[in-house]
Amino acid sequence: MSRIGKKPVELPSGVSAQVSGQTIEVKGPKGTRSFTAGDDVDIILDGNVVTIKPRGLSKRARQQWGMTRSMVANLAEGVTGGFKKELELVGVGYRAAMQGKDLKLSLGYSHEVIFEVPAGVTVSTPKQTEVVVEGIDQQLVGETAANIRKWRRPEPYKGKGIRYKDEYIFRKEGKKK
Repeated sequence: MSRIGKKPVELPSGVSAQVSGQTIEVKGPKGTRSFTAGDDVDIILDGNVVTIKPRGLSKRARQQWGMTRSMVANLAEGVTGGFKKELELVGVGYRAAMQGKDLKLSLGYSHEVIFEVPAGVTVSTPKQTEVVVEGIDQQLVGETAANIRKWRRPEPYKGKGIRYKDEYIFRKEGKKK
């Protein structure tokens, strides 16, 4: 039995949901998101509470049960508060700046990196060494932050690179004399 799937998803005030077949559409103050569940689960909307029920006891139905409940909870959270990933640039001369809709990164290469921000995500640079990625789609926010980080991953000796704000970098000791 899925412990996550058993919990109903309560929609906050100002959020409305509509179920048609296997698709649930959630509208809130930040936008609209939808999710199509597999055939192994039923989505039941009762007032402002969404419950997920498996259609059988097969392994796939039990897997889809918890995953579908998590996806519906993320839809509700995304349209109310949104999701946010914060990155910081560590290194001499490493900086970031917005250039129109693109992110311009100086990362120690011979050229500057121009990162095109995908639709549905907003990127801002409060400081030269900080990048904030925000949006209502958790998967898209995480993927965009990972793609920015991919340009210069943190290295273990000096810790230089692009890292998540709360990320711990395991530091190695250099050569001994």
